[in-house]
Amino acid sequence: LEFIRVHPEVRALGTEPHFFDRNYHRGLEWYRSLMPRTLDSQITVEKTPSYFVTNEAPRRIHSMAKDTKLIVVVRNPVTRAISDYTQTLSKKPDIPTFEGLTFRNRSLGLVDTSWNAIRIGMYAVHLESWLQYFPLSQIHFVSGEKLITDPAGEMGKVQDFLGIKRVITDKHFYFNKTKGFPCLKKSESSGLPRCLGKSKGRTHVQIDPEVIEQLRDFYRPYNIKFYETVGQDFRWE
Repeated sequence: LEFIRVHPEVRALGTEPHFFDRNYHRGLEWYRSLMPRTLDSQITVEKTPSYFVTNEAPRRIHSMAKDTKLIVVVRNPVTRAISDYTQTLSKKPDIPTFEGLTFRNRSLGLVDTSWNAIRIGMYAVHLESWLQYFPLSQIHFVSGEKLITDPAGEMGKVQDFLGIKRVITDKHFYFNKTKGFPCLKKSESSGLPRCLGKSKGRTHVQIDPEVIEQLRDFYRPYNIKFYETVGQDFRWE
């Protein structure tokens, strides 16, 4: 979102509105009132990651506008779960260990799929409910890994998907070695550089390699199904 909003043909809401999951009862006019003013030629964008795992979201978005284009940033589900845990731990230092939350029974290798950090990475499962309402041609998957290593390349594909000119290119980015993330040379709101928020680029908690291996085994069939469904290999294995 931070990258695409630099485009003159895109206007984006900065905060996450959570309309299609938490605030649906407030009604469409409330949602509309949050949006930035746009010209007919501009595209309005908002970002709320939890929509992807909310059962009612696909139907609700479809009933608002069935031609909505959807962009989903996905990354290796194992790293995603560790990152999720790292973020939670920074707010609640007394939560159980990663291992404790991951398994219902560690010796049997039974993973607890009710834990959100694990459940979210089962992309193939969540995608099924979206495909009941939207054709695959209306959903674009961005590789979270490539967004870091080749932001211009990934943003080129996003611009193509949105049907807008490739304005955001290599010249917009520089790599911040401290954070390990690409930054924009100039942000949309000011001429100053814009790096992703403080919560991005945190050092992950050290996890037992054996636990990581068990999680890789757990996710493998879901990943393969996801690759086959979207016709794209994210190389997480």
